[in-house]
Amino acid sequence: MIKLLRKFLDVGSETGVAGMRSRVDIDPKAFSAIYAVGDVHGCYAELLEAECRILHDAGSIDGPKLIVMLGDYVDRGPSSRRVIDHLMAPLAPGFERVSLCGNHDDVFCHFLDDPSAGRRWLDFGAAATLYSYGIDIDHALHQAGSFKGLSSELARAIPESHYAWLKSLPVMLKVGQFLFVHAGLKPGVALEAQADEDLMWIREPFLGRGPELPYTVVHGHTPTDAVTFGKNRIGIDTGAYASGRLAVLRIADGHTSLI
Repeated sequence: MIKLLRKFLDVGSETGVAGMRSRVDIDPKAFSAIYAVGDVHGCYAELLEAECRILHDAGSIDGPKLIVMLGDYVDRGPSSRRVIDHLMAPLAPGFERVSLCGNHDDVFCHFLDDPSAGRRWLDFGAAATLYSYGIDIDHALHQAGSFKGLSSELARAIPESHYAWLKSLPVMLKVGQFLFVHAGLKPGVALEAQADEDLMWIREPFLGRGPELPYTVVHGHTPTDAVTFGKNRIGIDTGAYASGRLAVLRIADGHTSLI
C-alpha cells in the first residue's frame, strides 16, 4: 500500500494475540467512495470486468477511492495465479486497495505451510488453483507419493511473493460504521474479541441475526443469486465462478448502491 493509504491505516491495532491476522481501521474521511468486490474464486476475466465498472463509475467522483476485496481469490475458477498477480499490482491513479483474507486463501496458506494437511484443501477446489501454477495434482501426488512430498514442487511453482502476500492479508476492515469481512461476525461479540475463524468461516447465526453490533457488515462467503440485504449486513457473493457475475457495492456519503 502506498503513502496515502498508510496515512490512514491502523494495521493490527485490534488483534493483541500472536498468530491472529491483522485488522485494519481507516478514517471514513480518507476516501470519497469505497467499492467492495465479492468472492473472485479464480475468475480473472470477471475481476477485470468488475474493475472496468468501478473505473467508469468513479469517473464522476472527486477524491481518492478505495477498493475492498472481500477474500477468496483462489480455488474453483481457472485463474487463481493471475488473480493474485493482478491484486498485487499497482492500481490506477486515485485508487487504493485493501484485500481481505477469505477462508479459501487461509487454507491455501496452511497447505503451503504444511502440505501433509492437503486433503482438506483438495475438497475446496484446490486442483484448479494448483493447475493455475502449472501443477497437475494427480500427477504430482503420484510422483511425490504423499502430500508432504509435494513441498519441493510447491516451492518451485508458487512464487515466494504470493505466499508472503497471502500471509499478510488482514481479516477485517473498519471504515466508520461499515465493517468489511469475508464471512461475517459472531453476533453480539465485541470486535476485539472476534475470532479469525468466525470472520472467515461463519454463516449462521450471523446470516439470520446480523452482527448485533452498531455496524453495517459487508461480506461475501455465502453465495446467493443476488446481493442480499439482511439485518445490518450486505452479502455480495454472487458465485462468480458459477454465475459469471462479480458483484460490486459502492459506498459513498454513507449510502450504498450496486454498480
